[in-house]
Amino acid sequence: MPNSANTKRLVIVESPAKAKTISGYLGPNYVVEASFGHVRDLPVGKKDMPEDLKSKPWAYLGVDVDNDFTPVYVISADRRKQITRLKELLKSASEVYLATDEDREGEAIAWHLFETLKPKVPVKRMVFHEITRPAIQAAVANPREINRALVDAQEARRILDRLYGYDLSTVLWKKVQGGLSAGRVQSVATRIVVERERQRMKFRSAEYWDILAKLLPDGDTRTFNATLLAIDGDKVATGRDFDPETGKVRPNAGVIHLDEQGARGLAARLEGRPFTVTRVEEKPYRRKPAAPFITSTLQQEGSRKLRLSSAQTMRIAQRLYENGYITYMRTDSVNLSEAAIAAARKQILDLYGPSAVPPQPRRYTGKVKNAQEAHEAIRPAGDSFRTPGDVAKELSAEELRLYELIWQRTIASQMTDAVGNSTSVRINATTPAGESVDFSTTGKTITDPGFLRVYVESSDDENAEAEDAERRLPVLVKGQTLTEKGLTATGHTTQPPARYTEASLVKVMEELGIGRPSTYASIMETINNRGYVFKRGQALIPSFLAFAVVGLLEKHFPRLVDYDFTASMENVLDEIANGDESAVDFLRPFYFGGDTGDEGSVPRQGGLKRMVTERLGEIDARGINSIPLFRDEANRDVVVRVGRYGPYLQRFLADQPEGDEGDRATVPDGLAPDELTPEKVAELFVGGASGERKLGEHPETGEPIVLKSGRYGPYVSTGEKNSSLLSTQSPEHLTLEEALQLLTLPRLVGKDPEGVDIIASPGRYGPYIKRGTDTRSLENEGQLFTISLDAAMVLLQQPKTRGRAAAKPPLREMGPDPATEKPLVIKDGRFGPYVTDGEFNASLRRNQTVESLSMDEASEMLAEKRAKGPAPKKRAAKKATKSAEDGTTTSASASAAAKKTAAKKTTSAAKKTTAAKTTTAAKKATPAKKAAPRKATSAKKSTPPGE
Repeated sequence: MPNSANTKRLVIVESPAKAKTISGYLGPNYVVEASFGHVRDLPVGKKDMPEDLKSKPWAYLGVDVDNDFTPVYVISADRRKQITRLKELLKSASEVYLATDEDREGEAIAWHLFETLKPKVPVKRMVFHEITRPAIQAAVANPREINRALVDAQEARRILDRLYGYDLSTVLWKKVQGGLSAGRVQSVATRIVVERERQRMKFRSAEYWDILAKLLPDGDTRTFNATLLAIDGDKVATGRDFDPETGKVRPNAGVIHLDEQGARGLAARLEGRPFTVTRVEEKPYRRKPAAPFITSTLQQEGSRKLRLSSAQTMRIAQRLYENGYITYMRTDSVNLSEAAIAAARKQILDLYGPSAVPPQPRRYTGKVKNAQEAHEAIRPAGDSFRTPGDVAKELSAEELRLYELIWQRTIASQMTDAVGNSTSVRINATTPAGESVDFSTTGKTITDPGFLRVYVESSDDENAEAEDAERRLPVLVKGQTLTEKGLTATGHTTQPPARYTEASLVKVMEELGIGRPSTYASIMETINNRGYVFKRGQALIPSFLAFAVVGLLEKHFPRLVDYDFTASMENVLDEIANGDESAVDFLRPFYFGGDTGDEGSVPRQGGLKRMVTERLGEIDARGINSIPLFRDEANRDVVVRVGRYGPYLQRFLADQPEGDEGDRATVPDGLAPDELTPEKVAELFVGGASGERKLGEHPETGEPIVLKSGRYGPYVSTGEKNSSLLSTQSPEHLTLEEALQLLTLPRLVGKDPEGVDIIASPGRYGPYIKRGTDTRSLENEGQLFTISLDAAMVLLQQPKTRGRAAAKPPLREMGPDPATEKPLVIKDGRFGPYVTDGEFNASLRRNQTVESLSMDEASEMLAEKRAKGPAPKKRAAKKATKSAEDGTTTSASASAAAKKTAAKKTTSAAKKTTAAKTTTAAKKATPAKKAAPRKATSAKKSTPPGE
């Protein structure tokens, strides 16, 4: 590195933090100063234009569209003071090093600095992808010129976004609402979120049942579970077999749709029957590590594991980069340098031993559309990596968590595969009626966790099984006999598609080739700040404003929010960056039209300017701001209107007289579009256009008592007091007297002898009384207002029922059983009516009713139950942390093997859940006549999977 006492070299970076770190690596002959980001940009509007240009017709754009799309740049007001300082430093400098980031944005900042400062001394471009002493010294020793192709690409992107955003935003102001914005990427991102909510609004749930069999191999003590797969060769329906828009089995699915009664009946017919293993397939299990982080995957895992927003992840990563802990964090390349690979392999060897290091280094190829492979993946900085333990005292808590994530992912990417075995087992049983019933189960054992010891990638599906989860099975062979130890009919409900989170939205944008690493975080912030989406937990919920905006763009400017078109523009911008395309040749037909592109392209439609001008008059503002929901039972169309003061509901008949706009109702804040069900809408209309209905005035305060409807249901309100309606009350018929009663809740019943308050209150699980932390459930909601202090004290002295409801009275008393002389009664059970003698139970069959069941039939049913003997008692659930030896399921967590470091390890617990919500039914069911399962279609029998 040159080091003459007679020279002063000015190094300009973007931020003070970056300047401070770099100055420590350079000698006293270098002055490192920050520009604080971009020093100039396009004017915000006509008011910021130079006086001589304000009268130009294109002044509002800040781009001379009539002169090869020449941009007008103005120095930002908050950068003028810093520009003056840089010019002062320049006077005593012999050279200038522009050391901004190595991407297009950084190249553009360097070029703007050059154009603004106009230095008369030599100017060099200094680039690096990590801020370490060797990297900085190498960058000083090997400078280059400003890459004008990269600058042109960034400038073309900026101009394109200005043309798109300003002209389309004007349409939104005039037709939807003032202050809105459209954007080349933000509008497409909003459309993705809206389309998912439309799917949820159309979704209709379906219920389906199957059977979970608990089986014991002969000669073994370990049981395992298997799930019903097929009956007589016909596959039993699962969630994927249902049409999400109808809730019915898809046409020609060729499956059996089991309902509750069919599942219970089948379970009863299989009781005590022998089960046989018909097929065992074993395959080697191998899982390769994920590639090192790029910007999008870092944001995704930051959201999944650390619950950070995209913006938070990038802000923390920026600090880590500027302080020399990680490499540059805006990249779409999964490449690792040779030095980084060597550092990772050495650290793996030191921490986990030679068996964890693969024979050859791993090299990754990016799957991202339009990836720029010239950069490097995000990794710990330097030619030797510091473990999280090494840097723990230097970083804040959030910085350490993100650094640890990056370190783990980088190290894991160079470790050996996780290997093991996966087993697929098919089991068969035959009912007395001759039904051939197939069950299946799968197992997975990991013999060498490999990279899983360090890092387990998360999933956007919260029900997905973790990569390091094991499912151990006993040793099973074909022809082996199994004993049934329990059959549980299990109900499931199909679920709507999950809403996007920032992580999953970034992922789908990346897959579609929309946006760039530097834009993801800002796009997430923009759609939030503009009111197009709001968050509920991690989920992104589109507003009705977003529905209106997306609807307008889809109907009148469909090409501009087309996914492929948006991705293709990224391709063109890449070609400009590579010097293969002229920015002007791209911008001119896009804005003014031309004969380029395919049929229907923006140029062939006359260009953006003509499209906006001609179509503005065609747009029906009222129609665009109306989102149809459904037609109600009174044949009224129900729509959501996007108004100046927020969304509201409106319903009207198709032949409504002109001028009669029908009923209106306010949409409460925070209500998701898919929650506007017919039931919820009917509830909201009770409050009317104002969102509330006056019931009267409070006799004590004189304040009005109003009925309102919120996100969680109807409630009454007066002053600052609110109270939800009880489950037995309806908003349509609520009276003032009932409202006054509700407003007394929670009610002070009295005080116990020690002076502790006893309170009666409605709760999530029903009405209850409370004394301190001690609670007891009430029998009904009416007791909230009537229970006395004495009765409450008696109730509190009774033991808790632990969630069990009071016993229901019998549906019918039949008299003594002629065979045993025990009294027989018919009771209402969880899964329907059953007859019992107090010891044995038998469910009523499909063709039997409470009233028609004869004594002979009941006696015979119970006799069959007695002949089988008492049902086996359920064993206490074994803990999931049993050793691998006894065959129970275990969860392999990522364990730390650090020898000389305090590096922390993130563990991942296996999630044993299913994609659908489940409810279970006891296996008690009719053992006699066959309750034939419903066949969903008459199509040809399908072959069970795997055959």
